[in-house]
Amino acid sequence: GMQSHLQALLSLYKLFCPDQVTITLSGKMKSYFKNSEGPWKAAITAVRQRNQGTSPLSQAVFLGTSQPQSRKRKWNAQLVIPATSTNTNNLEEEGEENSVYLYSSSRSFPVEQLQTFPQLLQNIHHLEFPSQMGSVLTNPLLLHYMNCVKDESIYLRLYYWMGQMLQEECTWCVVDKPHEEEFRSFLETIYKAECLLQEGFSACEEFLYKTLPLWDGVCCRSEILKLVSWIPLSSSSDIKSYLYDPLAQLFFTSSIYFKCSVLESLKELLQNWLNCNVIQVDLEFSS
Repeated sequence: GMQSHLQALLSLYKLFCPDQVTITLSGKMKSYFKNSEGPWKAAITAVRQRNQGTSPLSQAVFLGTSQPQSRKRKWNAQLVIPATSTNTNNLEEEGEENSVYLYSSSRSFPVEQLQTFPQLLQNIHHLEFPSQMGSVLTNPLLLHYMNCVKDESIYLRLYYWMGQMLQEECTWCVVDKPHEEEFRSFLETIYKAECLLQEGFSACEEFLYKTLPLWDGVCCRSEILKLVSWIPLSSSSDIKSYLYDPLAQLFFTSSIYFKCSVLESLKELLQNWLNCNVIQVDLEFSS
């Protein structure tokens, strides 16, 4: 049966080899074997650290956020979004690498050769998403294609990759993460992709809900508040507990500048909700 630990294992397989897992898994990533006492222990440890000057390593251990570095980061010290490359399983050798023409139905157009919007329109039925879905974040043409296809498996592949990267690279949740500028740039890239797609990523939404209670309101402030403006519309109880309450704690104890930034972000959030709702109503009316 679909037990939780089996789903966790299958999700991991689907992250690295999506073509090998053909069954449909849940679209929401769950925290398996979660330590429910993490936030309380983190608060206690933070007080001890301020009063006694203890090592910051203990805070991460109590919090349960001291994740082991990924194998990728072990050999590569920089946060790098993968480059766009064709899926090697389906790539065929071409005589002329720079030639661009309409492929037959049995052959896919290499994404490395996709340079212009007319190329996208001409070969839209012969494109295949790259082997590493994270590369679409920096490719506006593939983001346009992703918006047209609306394939659930594509969103799931990006969801798993983005969720893992956000969890491993969050500078205020994992100890020994001095590369704030890299993480800031990564969040900015996600925000630009959301603006182009005109919708927020579910992995980014879950990341915000999990980390806002631990956020100090300073680290990557501009980028975090930008991402808040693209949170999808959900129930009022969820919005209150996961978004408003953590922001309220910072709002009442921060500067006027921070208060204005939060209000600006919530105003943009409301505008995005209204725009999405208008589009949905128009679609229903036309149908």
